[in-house]
Amino acid sequence: MGLRDKYAHAIQTAKGKFQGNAQEQNGKLIFRGSVASEEQKNEIWTAIKTVPEWQSEVEAYIDVTGGGAGQAPASPKTYTVKPGDTLSKIAKMHLGDANAYMRIFEMNKDQLSDPDKIKPGQVLKIA
Repeated sequence: MGLRDKYAHAIQTAKGKFQGNAQEQNGKLIFRGSVASEEQKNEIWTAIKTVPEWQSEVEAYIDVTGGGAGQAPASPKTYTVKPGDTLSKIAKMHLGDANAYMRIFEMNKDQLSDPDKIKPGQVLKIA
């Protein structure tokens, strides 16, 4: 099975939103293009990350081109905690840096009292 088949869900999610392509190159699937909003970019990333090996198999260069006057402000990104998650794991997945976990903790002090105590089902702000 090729990487395009393995990431068919992500490619399908990108259809109609993503101006660009996803090509296999040197053993990786490379997404290059643009979307109209940060929300669309996040949808594509979420779909890519459903495959556990995504970090070693995918590179994505997705530019956001929208954002002109008259658009409603983007709602903050959120993440629903799953069993086995840690703030470090969430920070690595969504912010690209496991050490950014304190940023997530600070944004969610209304529901967290300790960065080591998160529970499945909690909806955390991550943007």
